[in-house]
Amino acid sequence: MRPATTDDVRDLLESSIAAVALGAAFETGLFQRLAERAESAAEIAEALKIPLGRCRCWLEYLATLGLLERDEGAYAPSATARSAILDAYGLDVWAQLAIEARGRLPVLTNLPEHLREPGSVWAKLGLTPPQYVDQMKENPERARRFTRMLYELHQDLAEEVAEILDTIGAERMMDLGGGSGVMSLALLRRNPQLKSVIVDIENVCAAGREIVAEHPEGERITYHAADLVRDELPGAFDLVLECDVNVYGEEVIGKLHAALKPGGRLVIVDYFAPAKDIAHPSRVHWAFVNSLRDPDCSYTTADDVRAQLTRVGFHVSRRHPLSDGTLLIEASR
Repeated sequence: MRPATTDDVRDLLESSIAAVALGAAFETGLFQRLAERAESAAEIAEALKIPLGRCRCWLEYLATLGLLERDEGAYAPSATARSAILDAYGLDVWAQLAIEARGRLPVLTNLPEHLREPGSVWAKLGLTPPQYVDQMKENPERARRFTRMLYELHQDLAEEVAEILDTIGAERMMDLGGGSGVMSLALLRRNPQLKSVIVDIENVCAAGREIVAEHPEGERITYHAADLVRDELPGAFDLVLECDVNVYGEEVIGKLHAALKPGGRLVIVDYFAPAKDIAHPSRVHWAFVNSLRDPDCSYTTADDVRAQLTRVGFHVSRRHPLSDGTLLIEASR
């Protein structure tokens, strides 16, 4: 929301309440519950085990946000909720997005008291910042939900990359950090000769195997469990794809160089920052939260990655902007 009036500013000040109320609706599956049949506050309160008075206030607040409609005491998703929520993603995706957002909330409590903290606000509060990779390593169910979420979120991006990327002549690719399989499936649909090895952490691999098994192209996909920073990677690939992974540095890029056959290609797709001290426009809110962990945090630019690629021995041949704001960088060994 970009405020334009005093009322907009006041609404923005209260937006944290909206975020929490909306997140609760996602995590309880409220919109999906009401998609087929409107229910009264009493019915919803009983089903979700919420005190009736509190439930009614929550539902009315969601109605003021334009996400629920009330007709003769029964609540149903509004037209906006149906198009922007129910028709966009499934229940698991919205629930996971809400969980991710909730994990960032503790550090924002009483922020004016801690904004001047020269170090980590998380540490000052005795809190630990969310470490998503570690959480997925420890919790298979979280890894499953996160992987399913990325499968849905990256559908359009996968189709766009598959449309512009020439894979003629490529027979074997590595999809680095591509656990959901969404990128590999899109590429394999366009090239029946191509096979993919998806490299990701073990719990994500397990979740990804379930997804790709639902598609005929999944027969040409195998999984290799590894930590791309700490572990050795498989080799002899014609193509390596790294999409929305945001892990760089010459050591990692050197591993990717070694994983390719001579003449092989590396394709990176990511949200690169316009400058080291300015986050990508779609990542500004995350950058603010990250600054509460590290006040001197910086951001990877496309020029940073190009320089790393060149130093490792790659020849950068293309930089192509994509419709969602990501940039595709293609380099050959």
